[in-house]
Amino acid sequence: MSNDSIRAIAWRDDALVLLDQRYLPDKEIDFVCESLNDVIDAIKLMVVRGAPAIGVTAAFGVVLAAKACYQQHGEQWKHVIASDLKLLAAARPTAVNLAWAIEQMNMLIKDCGTNNPHATLLQKAQSMLTEDIQINQKMGDLGAELIDSGSQVITHCNTGSLATAGYGTALGVIRSAFKAGKIEHVYADETRPWLQGSRLTAWELVKDGIPVSLIVDSASAHLMKQGNISWVIVGSDRIAANGDIANKIGTYAAAISARYHHVKFMVVAPTSTIDMNLESGDLIPIEQRGQDELMQLNGQYFAAKGSQAWNPVFDVTPAKLIDAIVTEKGVIMQPNAAKMINLMNG
Repeated sequence: MSNDSIRAIAWRDDALVLLDQRYLPDKEIDFVCESLNDVIDAIKLMVVRGAPAIGVTAAFGVVLAAKACYQQHGEQWKHVIASDLKLLAAARPTAVNLAWAIEQMNMLIKDCGTNNPHATLLQKAQSMLTEDIQINQKMGDLGAELIDSGSQVITHCNTGSLATAGYGTALGVIRSAFKAGKIEHVYADETRPWLQGSRLTAWELVKDGIPVSLIVDSASAHLMKQGNISWVIVGSDRIAANGDIANKIGTYAAAISARYHHVKFMVVAPTSTIDMNLESGDLIPIEQRGQDELMQLNGQYFAAKGSQAWNPVFDVTPAKLIDAIVTEKGVIMQPNAAKMINLMNG
């Protein structure tokens, strides 16, 4: 059985086709994006999630925006697309890959003439999709080198093929390490409130034949206490210049527990996730989502009437709690600002 069978982003029939993650694992339904507004909805409504996947999706969103601008405005298309790019950039604020992908496409737009840009921009978006998979496979192999044979690991949220163009970041390391015979078992945090761990990570691992057990988020410390966990392996939506990382809410708690129990903590993310303009994680904008996500399940309210909810989507884990940051450019052990600069300049 292949342990890399899932691809959730595709360009077909001049449209972006996304595997709608809101319906997994019960149903595999495609969400077809034929316009920029469709792409923005897909990002906001969590049809697609995960920083690298959002970045690649945004690149195809620019393709659709440019197509519409050219059809409506002809050779003046470059004068009107800027407002579309701003709308796309505002879809979700924390994942830096969104802004990175838009900037990559915008640089190409600036170099384009006034003729139809569709083929040029589409080629760039498709190359970003292919490159993301290649980067993930490289990171997977680099991270797997840090793992000893016979390991059991914990992962949080979803960082696999569903969160990227394919293969995954943290799950990419798990895939490579499993293929190398180093990982015996994966424990997946359920990841409230969207349950990415139970709905998505467990689904990916079962589908690809990797042994997985689901745990509630609050069970991870107790599991580490048993002494059988070697690594906590997570992704990141933004990494600051000093090595602090923003990731799905609950990552910070997992890192604290890991340090207390002498379990190593690994972050896996492409360099497009690194924001050298932010000195520390304190400057990373943290997205707040609606109260209903915490207070209902499948449309049914279960919280006490009259109560309120605080729903930050991400938290920040300081670099001093991280043992390794794995990127396609290399691995940083015990990250700090100087090591981050060396990595990015290397």
